[in-house]
Amino acid sequence: MASKLHNLSDYDFSRVPDAKGMRFGIVVAEWNSDITGALLEGAVATLKKHGALEADIHTQTVPGSFELVYGSSLMVDSRRFDAVIAIGCVIRGDTPHFDYICEGTTQGLAALNNRAQIPVVYGLLTCNTLQQALDRCGGSLGNKGDECAVTAIKMIDFRRQLEQA
Repeated sequence: MASKLHNLSDYDFSRVPDAKGMRFGIVVAEWNSDITGALLEGAVATLKKHGALEADIHTQTVPGSFELVYGSSLMVDSRRFDAVIAIGCVIRGDTPHFDYICEGTTQGLAALNNRAQIPVVYGLLTCNTLQQALDRCGGSLGNKGDECAVTAIKMIDFRRQLEQA
């Protein structure tokens, strides 16, 4: 979570495992594509920075954030990936649509993460304003995509350590 005290792109590089050989599925919402595109760029750059190969990063788009649940579910069920990252952005408007989309997507991704055999990383920005979204996709608070990539790497490593124990 970004705050004035925590930048999404600040982390201890030495505490991130090597991502070489890890396979990542990324589902990206097309809605608010300027924001989600920047989040995707941050995630991919961070995965590569930690050793993931381009061939091991597979990206698919879905129309909006609500569809992240179905898209992520298909990626999980494909058994081609070690983790799935769901990237979207919902900005509050004048109707309750924001609340329904945020709640449905959050609950859907949480349920999927609970049942899946691989981690499903929550990369949904839920912002009150466009400026808040811009601050979190490479602006003053860093890039949530970076944070999602690091989380995916660490959760894959966590699972692998448990399997080896």
